[in-house]
Amino acid sequence: MTQSERRVFLINELLCEQPRYPDLKIPTDEQEQRSLLRSLLNIRMPEPVSERFLEVQNAYLREEIRGKGITEISDLQPIQPEIYLWQGDITTLRCDAIVNAANSQMLGCFVPCHGCIDNAIHTFAGVQLRLACAELMKQQGHEEETGKAKITLAFNLPCRYVLHTVGPIVGSRLTGRDRELLASCYRSCLELAEKNHLKSIAFCCISTGEFHFPNKEAAQIAIQAVKDHKTQTHSEMEVIFNVFQETDLIIYRELLGTN
Repeated sequence: MTQSERRVFLINELLCEQPRYPDLKIPTDEQEQRSLLRSLLNIRMPEPVSERFLEVQNAYLREEIRGKGITEISDLQPIQPEIYLWQGDITTLRCDAIVNAANSQMLGCFVPCHGCIDNAIHTFAGVQLRLACAELMKQQGHEEETGKAKITLAFNLPCRYVLHTVGPIVGSRLTGRDRELLASCYRSCLELAEKNHLKSIAFCCISTGEFHFPNKEAAQIAIQAVKDHKTQTHSEMEVIFNVFQETDLIIYRELLGTN
């Protein structure tokens, strides 16, 4: 099957699961098809799926990621010993684990084509990731606590694992508790990565988007948490600070260049 054929197959299969859209026609435009497929993946509940669907989905997503260009950690240059700064799409990074800024449901973002990292990671990992997260939540029996972390396979992403952590949501003002919870996110991910013998981890800018944590202070907390972990544990884990916006790139360059 071509990518176009795979995309149409997946859209048809997902539309069959959505009886509320009986008259929805598949657009002929390629980009509109991509948006429709992503939307249908985003709203899909964590329910069983056929092996045929997974076979086609996996081939489709891996080709889409390959087309975007995969970045190897070996291609990056450290800005400090074992610490990297990289601006790019975290779903295209090949390392041991990437960190997802999750919500307390831990099921991914259900808003069609939303711009958050949670949406992107779940979209390109495939439906298996939501199913894996749902199983973890079922076993746990309650929503995920802020500052904790969980680990799953990465499925169709180039990395091996995804670490999911729930950052603090900042209200009208930033509090000491917010700062401590954000630091806990980084510590929990690092501890979980060490426990699973991972050699490299890529952090997104946890809580700085929809959760409104001030970018510079979030970066200061992130860097300090990583440095404290390395000092206390003598860890040789490679840590990548992944940024997407130019604003965060400038902040991290400034902080890592002076620490």
